[in-house]
Amino acid sequence: MEASKPFIVVGTDGSPHAERALEFAAEEARRRDAVVHVVTAWHVPAAVYRPGFAPMVNPSLEESSRQAAEDVAARAAENLRAQGLEVETGVRHGQAAEALVEEAGGADLLVVGSRGHGGFSGLLLGSVGQQCAHHAPCPTVIVR
Repeated sequence: MEASKPFIVVGTDGSPHAERALEFAAEEARRRDAVVHVVTAWHVPAAVYRPGFAPMVNPSLEESSRQAAEDVAARAAENLRAQGLEVETGVRHGQAAEALVEEAGGADLLVVGSRGHGGFSGLLLGSVGQQCAHHAPCPTVIVR
């Protein structure tokens, strides 16, 4: 990151709430003349394992998960660049909340959607948003 320019970290997984988070981050970046740092995270969920059996994860499953995360980040970055914004991307292996909190070190703002693709759709706040709100090292906005 350029030390003299503020930066905003925004998490995306391609979900509708994440799209709204990207829109919010773009508006804030224009107001602050900030760099937008788009972050996606990927991991192979435990649900792919059968109970009581933990096989080695298929490399093609790992590769397709990583590629899907890279595609989400690339689409988001392309959209933001088309709006004239300066954009960086980060694709991390691991849990989304942990990746976002780490990437937000030194950030001026962290923006996430209130719900993503996982979990229970009826919850008002997803686990990633909740973890970011509690652990982020900077101000955090959770967009509905």
